[in-house]
Amino acid sequence: MSIVNDWRLNGQEEYLTGKNLIYRRWVSHSINSKHDHCIFCWEKFSDYEGDLHMGYVTEDKRYWICPKCFEDFYKIFGWSVKENGETD
Repeated sequence: MSIVNDWRLNGQEEYLTGKNLIYRRWVSHSINSKHDHCIFCWEKFSDYEGDLHMGYVTEDKRYWICPKCFEDFYKIFGWSVKENGETD
């Protein structure tokens, strides 16, 4: 895979190449989790005004990707997307 020179890229190709992503609303999955960050640019996902509320997440709900970084990197990483908008 050819990776462009971009400050947001820090080895994510090792664990995100070819992943299936889900486009969905962000929801907290633990009492201790009030937000998540885009794994590339660190934009914040939360329920708070001004933060992102929708984005792309891996099927295990571990890694969030903001819409901007998704658009910039989806071809390089070879992602496929399921747009179901699930909330749990």
